[in-house]
This record gives sequence, structure tokens and C-alpha cells, in this order.
Amino acid sequence: QVQLVQSGGGSVHPGGSLRLSCAGSGFRFTDYAIRWYRQAPMKTRELVASINNDGRTIQYGDSVKGRFTVSRDNTKKTVYLQMDSLTPDDTAVYLCNAWRGPLAPDIWGEGTQVTVSS
Repeated sequence: QVQLVQSGGGSVHPGGSLRLSCAGSGFRFTDYAIRWYRQAPMKTRELVASINNDGRTIQYGDSVKGRFTVSRDNTKKTVYLQMDSLTPDDTAVYLCNAWRGPLAPDIWGEGTQVTVSS
């Protein structure tokens, strides 16, 4: 079964940290770049971070630069999103996405809630 299974997330106080994981199965993980998106209520979906298939090319959205770190372990078929110095503006559902190009279907994780509040 082709799937991305997410873990991590939860609630944290401002200034705290969380780590999200996104594990792939049922497909050739090393063929895919992985993107992290987030969706907050009443806001458009935002691209948070992306990492290419071998982990050498990484990009971040402006709102998370310097605070979030994306990495991948292809031996474990898992991508991580380390989130530090969290603020209430980071509250959202976070989704991971496997992307191989415009001619291949995307694969989506189920999403995980991150809530930052005092």
C-alpha cells in the first residue's frame, strides 16, 4: 500500500520545539522529493519546507527560516521536520507530501495537528 504515515505533533508552549516524522512505504522513497505543508484555519496552504530525494537540496518558507530544519533518512524511508522557537502563528495542520514531478501522482500524509499556545 502506497502511503505516508505521519507522527509527532501535539501541543507546546511558545518557544518550544516539536519534531514531526513522515514515513513512506509502498513506493520507491528515494525517487521522491518530500514537502511539508501546513494549513491553518482561514489561511491558504503554505509550503513550509522541501527536501529533494537525496537530501542535498533544501528550501524553507520565509516564515520558518532559521527555526525549522528538514532532514531525511532514506535508510528508514523517513523525513523529519524539526521545529524550534515555535510561536502561535505556527499553529496548523502539517502535511507531508511526496512529489516526483508533474507527471506522477502526489502522495499525501494524513496530517498532524500542531498547536502552540500559552
